Amino acid sequence: MGTARTILITRFSALGDVAMTIPVMKQVLDENPDVSIVFVSNKNWGALCAGIPRLTFFPADVKEAHKGVGGLYQLFRSIRKAHRIAAVADLHNVLRSKIVRTFFRLSGTPVAAIDKGRAGKKALTRKDNKVLEQLTTTIERYAIVFRQLGLRCEMENKPVFSARQLPLGLAPAEGEKWIGIAPFATYREKMYPLSKMEEVMGVLSATQGHRILLFGGGKQEVNLLEPLAAKYPQVVMIAGRYSLQEELAIISRLDTMISMDSANMHLASLFGVPVISVWGATHPFAGFMGYAQTMENAVQIDDLDCRPCSVFGNKPCFREDYACMEWIKPTQIAEKVMHVLNEKV
Repeated sequence: MGTARTILITRFSALGDVAMTIPVMKQVLDENPDVSIVFVSNKNWGALCAGIPRLTFFPADVKEAHKGVGGLYQLFRSIRKAHRIAAVADLHNVLRSKIVRTFFRLSGTPVAAIDKGRAGKKALTRKDNKVLEQLTTTIERYAIVFRQLGLRCEMENKPVFSARQLPLGLAPAEGEKWIGIAPFATYREKMYPLSKMEEVMGVLSATQGHRILLFGGGKQEVNLLEPLAAKYPQVVMIAGRYSLQEELAIISRLDTMISMDSANMHLASLFGVPVISVWGATHPFAGFMGYAQTMENAVQIDDLDCRPCSVFGNKPCFREDYACMEWIKPTQIAEKVMHVLNEKV
């Protein structure tokens, strides 16, 4: 490509979706040393970009300063004023990102956008005659967008970040294994019952040398976790007590993480932490498995013909018994954890 150029990346969304862009952007920068990236996303997610050379975070506030078409136009103008953009990669392909990329396209900037593969996802999740097969992963769909812009991007499944320094007051004892548990998800259909997750905690706490760290976000989740943490001396509350940057440092030091199909699966994946992922209404086949994670560590009920019933878990359970989560036994999750730790239940 000769001269250096700056690529604009847009991905407005939830934390987990944004976290999945990080390995791909890092790979692009590694393979294309004459390229820099300006990443436009939710103003709260800047910590995800820390420590990656040639990656600049540009915060967007789509609920206030950058709300509506007028606000997005101001965002476009601010980006153009601060950076000379050579091309735009839209990794979201929703109304907001389409508006931003259109402003750039009209100014003569090349653009490329993600193909979300909606037809395949519809076939995977429909009630009857499902086509139950692995679809192109979201990570690969992101990579394809960069290739459309003429950039090299072949994912290598290597960790994005190495272990970080822990916040003051936190340190593993000698030989201690740290197990993260992130029991929440946006929708009930993606969440293992908290009472059953407590049983998992009980099994894991019974082994000497285990420290369990509880992750969550928001006051409601903190209030639900605090009574659980109080029951077990080996349990440490992380939820509500640390910044995102500090939580990332803590996650980087875990031996394993138990997570739903949600953000913490993707955050742990950035550090190469093996994730025991628990799947209910959604399915890894839709392409949202954590970066470089294995199906071997996924916990799910395979013989329910209603699964998966949605891509994002946002449709009510038509059975009304949440069998996809309720039928998973706590021991199934605990056994996966022990296997990763090379221990026996």
